Formats: sequence, structure tokens, C-alpha cells
Amino acid sequence: MNTGFYKDLDTNFEQACYLCENEFSHEELLELLKNGNIPQKQIAALKFDYVNSENDARALVSVLTGCDGKIREAAALKIFQIISSDLESRKLFCKMPPKIFADATIDINANICRLVVDSVKLLKPFDEFVSEYVNFILTFTVQALDELDKFIFRDKKYVINKQLFKLYWCLEALRFFYEMVDTQTMLSILKRSASQSEYTVREKAAQISILSENFNSIQTMLREDDNYYVRAVFC
Repeated sequence: MNTGFYKDLDTNFEQACYLCENEFSHEELLELLKNGNIPQKQIAALKFDYVNSENDARALVSVLTGCDGKIREAAALKIFQIISSDLESRKLFCKMPPKIFADATIDINANICRLVVDSVKLLKPFDEFVSEYVNFILTFTVQALDELDKFIFRDKKYVINKQLFKLYWCLEALRFFYEMVDTQTMLSILKRSASQSEYTVREKAAQISILSENFNSIQTMLREDDNYYVRAVFC
């Protein structure tokens, strides 16, 4: 199995052109997704227009994490496009491990995070899949909040920002599934998030708070926030 690039830039360019300009059978794309190098997997994911089986869905989901960012983003985009346009395909993706979708929700690439959240939103009717997904997201949320509580002013900013980024995308996911979470658990998460120094996290907490009367106490906390974008949620 070859997971790297070609040997030099000229070869990379020539092969990328070849992959883009030529058509491949569904079976050939599957093989490239499984055993190709970085450009081969990336282009194969982008050319993968449908899924007919669990094997097809698994091929795309398997490169959603643990691969080069170009491959992960191509897979996330294609999964979203297929799920958006083909109702039957949703049944196949719901047979894939929810943990992979949860891990991809907190990818370091925000484009991937957005595409995955938008994909899982469309899978909401599939209770078992979504329930497991939400449980993982809740775990990640609490982990991020706990880590943020431990930090002191001497900690490196990028380490703190990593946890804030993770928390932001967990909250964005929970915005669409908050009703599946115990009210007291959700209130605790929102209260801790509303106390973070990063305004984008407080903004996300505010966006969730307006979805239910159960979160009125959080609205009270944030209506007079120092940041305009947080206050604007309530306008």
C-alpha cells in the first residue's frame, strides 16, 4: 500500500492531471481509495459519485480520519454530497461507526468539521446511529471543558486554542441534537461554555440557549455579554 506522494513534483503534477482528466470505473475508484497514495485517494474520493453497498460507504468513511488532510476533506465533501442527494445512501452510512463521524467533527480542519456536522444532521432520523454519535460528542465536550479548566496563564496559546476549537465544534454539533441530551447535562455544558473567555464559544452557547425555555438561565447570562456577536444572537 502506498500512502505518500509520487517521487517528484513533475510526476505529482502529471499524475494529478491524469487522474483528473480520465474516467475510472467504480471498482477502480474503490481500489484507489483503499490502496492509492495521497493524490490518488484524494481524486478517487472526489470522483466517487454514489454508494451502492456498505462496502462503498466504508471506503469513503475509512479515509475520513487518520489520513492526509487533502484526503479527509475530499471524503467529507463527497459524503455530504452523496447524503444530501441520495436518501437511500443514508441508510448505508448509518451502518458505519459513529465514532469516526464524531472524531471527524473535531478535525483540525474547520471545513471538514462543517461538512461532517452537516452530514450527520441529515442522519437524524436514524436514532441508534445519532444516539451513539451524540454520546461521543458529549464526551469530547466535557473533556475539552475539563482541559480548559486546568490551563493557567503560562500554558501555550496553541494548546488552549486547540481545546477551544474542539469545544466550539462540539457545541455546533450539539446545537442540532440538544434535545437528545439530558436537560441538566446540557445546562451544565452551556453554563461552563458561557463562562469561557473565547467569544465564539460563548456565541455558540447563546445559539443553543435560544432553542429551549429550559436554557433561559443561560440566556440571562449572555444577553448583556461584552461581545457584540454574542449579544446579537438574542436580537
